[in-house]
Amino acid sequence: MRWETHSVGRAARAVVRGPGRERDLLIQSLKAALAALLAWLVAQVWLDDPMALMAPWVALVLVQATVYSSLVTGARQFAAICIGALVASGAQAVTDDNTGALALSVPVLVLLSNWPRFGDQGIYAATTAVFTIASGTVSVDAVGHRLGQAALGAVIGVAVNALVLPPVHLRDVRENLAALAREAGEVLSAVAGDLRGGEWDAQTAVGRLNAAKRLQDRLDALRSARGWSRESLRLTSGMLRKLHRAPTEALPPEDEDERLGRITGHVTALTRSLAVAADEERSPASPDPEVLASYGKLLELLGDSCRAEADRLLGEEDPGDPLLDERTAAAMRDLHTTLQEGLTREAGQGAARTAVLGTLVLQAENLWADLNPEARGR
Repeated sequence: MRWETHSVGRAARAVVRGPGRERDLLIQSLKAALAALLAWLVAQVWLDDPMALMAPWVALVLVQATVYSSLVTGARQFAAICIGALVASGAQAVTDDNTGALALSVPVLVLLSNWPRFGDQGIYAATTAVFTIASGTVSVDAVGHRLGQAALGAVIGVAVNALVLPPVHLRDVRENLAALAREAGEVLSAVAGDLRGGEWDAQTAVGRLNAAKRLQDRLDALRSARGWSRESLRLTSGMLRKLHRAPTEALPPEDEDERLGRITGHVTALTRSLAVAADEERSPASPDPEVLASYGKLLELLGDSCRAEADRLLGEEDPGDPLLDERTAAAMRDLHTTLQEGLTREAGQGAARTAVLGTLVLQAENLWADLNPEARGR
């Protein structure tokens, strides 16, 4: 309970603090409630329909994460409701008994709800049948009323979602890109600290490798956010685009996803190679500690570059160290020379040491090339 209370408190503070995922969730929740209320007012108060329950029910569930998904979900749900009402009415006409109608229609409709064309809306066919039969009114007029109320709720739900602060999921792309770069930098800095402090062993190496593997979760979140951003921009052009909640022109290009994905792969491969080098059962001899300390300095600079990349993606006003790239490139050249000299020394002590250190140098070069494309070919 204490953890849950703290979580709620953090979410509430995030809503007040500024735009973000928590505020978007609050707005979507309030929009769903507004759509249900409007549908009820139109159906019950204005039209005085005795079967007004269907309209707010449909309107509530159709305030989806994007306008496009609202339309697709609405079409699927309305089709499911129509089928459920018609099948229930037919079963009631055949059996002339509520229990018999339920036994005849519900199993068929539950099975039909698994049809992929319905997506996750197929279950509404069965629930509509239950409501239809339980109400005791299965006449043509009653069925027509239910379908009309469902259509009314769908129109109101989609309209509210499209016209009242239409959801445009662009912020998540930028936040996930920046978080991926920052977390990659944290992994590199942690590894660098271990190497420079002489605290590198098999157990530590496995822990850092697991931390690098967790970057894949962030990369998956980035890809999911990119998909949501594409969908949220569908059907929101023209006048609707003026109502968006996020700066559409600031969406990072998809090339950034690929570049950060490569960086994630390099960090994982680098930590895996270091884990192999630290494992006495898999590597006959790890590189010299002094050479590893130099390599740690190199990783620290790469970690700083990753964090600077995260700040750039978030559009931080403070540019940080304006000469970071130049200083990193110069240090990279110096450390690369040191490592090359170490590689030459290691070559005289056996092929295994040479192979491990050469792999580490190559992976660091690949990482720097993707962090700073201008560094390619230097």
